[in-house]
Amino acid sequence: MGKKVTVVGAGFYGSTTAQRLAEYDIFETVVLTDIIDGKPAGLALDINQSRSIEGFETKVVGVSTGPNGEGYEAIEGSDVVVVTAGLPRKPGMSRMDLLEVNAKIVRQVAENIAKYAPNAVVIVVSNPVDEMTALAQIATQFPKNRVFGQAGVLDTARFTNFIAEELNVPVKSVKALTLGSHGDTMVPVPSRCTVDGKPLSELLPADKIEELVVRTRNGGAEVVALLKTGSAYYAPSAAAARMAKAVAEDSGEVVPVCAWVDGEYGISGVYLGVEAELGATGIRKVVEDKLTDSELAGLKEAAEAVRAKQADVADL
Repeated sequence: MGKKVTVVGAGFYGSTTAQRLAEYDIFETVVLTDIIDGKPAGLALDINQSRSIEGFETKVVGVSTGPNGEGYEAIEGSDVVVVTAGLPRKPGMSRMDLLEVNAKIVRQVAENIAKYAPNAVVIVVSNPVDEMTALAQIATQFPKNRVFGQAGVLDTARFTNFIAEELNVPVKSVKALTLGSHGDTMVPVPSRCTVDGKPLSELLPADKIEELVVRTRNGGAEVVALLKTGSAYYAPSAAAARMAKAVAEDSGEVVPVCAWVDGEYGISGVYLGVEAELGATGIRKVVEDKLTDSELAGLKEAAEAVRAKQADVADL
């Protein structure tokens, strides 16, 4: 114990992430911040009142922050900061539609993290996540291994769920993987997908696999369209919390994340969805594994697509 984690942004995504982190009972403190006065404190009070029922001791502290960084002193000493701040998508919006408005928010958050929690590992989930991760690294000036984004864990979870439902098998029997960007250039990796150890390609025809791939790629939009207001948060918060846990426990778990790629797969100088080993320092290393020629081509295409956008964020 003794560890501290901060979640910035107390919307559905942030508050659910804070709840999951508290229920792990591996942190001494979870700090939840938001610009709305009173909201994080109210949510913290509510979560703390569930402690005796759910059996955890972690304390949740809710803090409202001001436009000039007021309140951010509460995040001091955080081992991990999860950034969920920003606007969610509305039906018909792409993640890229959020770029300019969320860039301003993420830049301000990142500067305050650098000031008050200079040793933290930062996990970015604000959309568009590939670009916001790059921006957070620029704004904090932290080493690139200490700033990474959440997308692959969520996209892989969606892919896993769709495969399990299609084959009517338990989710734990399915091993799946998605790489690339969070969005149009997502690269699901069917060659690395198995069900009870059998390759997915032996269990489903290629066109059916492609259908599941497309559904995974549009997984967030499908939820947004059904909800009408707001976007997904149960699966996304589960993914972000699990990544924060891997950092806090220095676990060495290998998961797909939006990480700085520097030579792996023949790709350099870009934040991209790849598998990485997580630990107390953030990304211990990017893990390169065998991909088919078409999967590798897809990954390189994704790298170029996000590279162009990431180059623009430095000025936002």
